Amino acid sequence: MTLFDRRRWLKTIALTLGSLSVSRMFGARPASAAPGSDGTIARLSLNENPFGPSPLVSHAIQREFANLCRYTGPEYDALVGIIADKERMPREQIILGEILEPLGTYLSLQGGPGGEFIYSDPGYTALIDSAVAVGGRALAVPLNARLENDLPAIGGRVNEHTRAVYLVNPHNPTGIVADAAELRQAARSISRQALLIMDEAYLEFADRFAERTLTDLVREGENVIVFRTFAKIYGLAGLDVGYGLAPKTIARAMGEQGLNNPHLFNRLAVAAAAASLRDSSYVAAVAQRVSEERELWFRLFRDLKLRSTPSAANFVFFETGMPHGEFSAKMSLEGVAIGKIFPPFDRWARISIGLPRENAIARSALRKIIPRA
Repeated sequence: MTLFDRRRWLKTIALTLGSLSVSRMFGARPASAAPGSDGTIARLSLNENPFGPSPLVSHAIQREFANLCRYTGPEYDALVGIIADKERMPREQIILGEILEPLGTYLSLQGGPGGEFIYSDPGYTALIDSAVAVGGRALAVPLNARLENDLPAIGGRVNEHTRAVYLVNPHNPTGIVADAAELRQAARSISRQALLIMDEAYLEFADRFAERTLTDLVREGENVIVFRTFAKIYGLAGLDVGYGLAPKTIARAMGEQGLNNPHLFNRLAVAAAAASLRDSSYVAAVAQRVSEERELWFRLFRDLKLRSTPSAANFVFFETGMPHGEFSAKMSLEGVAIGKIFPPFDRWARISIGLPRENAIARSALRKIIPRA
């Protein structure tokens, strides 16, 4: 495994991610919504959890205010220990942080330019973009006819040039969760040929989590990385913290590049993440509330006879029958901001699950824009 000079590595990461953040921010920015008739703007565009974090989080953050003059230190180790216990994983296989972009950069640099990164299209491309920015090649595999990750097609594209396969489950933007048995079979096959990176950012919103997660493959030593984030179901999007469960060799190599330096981490984010994991009932409660709101959307789609995906995430994806720009503008006039366009599905829309009153505003707007068929 080739290692790089740490200073050069960190400089490359900073320059790459700086340019990516700016371009992605402007590319993904939804249209600004005008206030609705009651002055409310429903921001349903970025798949946030508007129910907020666990009550334990606010108490943890308040306790840290007096320590903001101190760098993060033992708190980092404590969080890694909590994650290790939760995931039943050795500490040395845990990479703390929102690792997708640095991971893409690392893997692309590791073997030199020209490495191939396979992903589902359309999809979330932070890791792919960072890999391409330093010489990698993106190989997009279209979703299948059911708008799912096309696992057989993806497996068929893996070759000696494949640096990694990146999948999101449930998928973004369709929200479809893969069949557990089919995914596990495909994952074992793919990981024998190349590194498989499984992004489970939305998996806690789906049912049968323990059956669907691929953490057991990481424990078994398969060539698989599982990524999780506190930005979604834990309601910590504003604190930017997540973690990866990785094979020992990759976790060790990224640690040697300085990514496990506690001083890199916001101590408020670390405290919030640790508190989130101590609230054993929080995730189930949020998942239930999102499921109830999601079902109201599905009822509306059936009533309006609109094609939609069976999303298991905290957003819905449906066919509007009009160009995305037109639909987005009309929703904006009703005080609702929706997700960006996902070509080639330019007549489809993704709407995040918000608070009940926000969802009601959005559904009312949809009924106004698309009368019953």
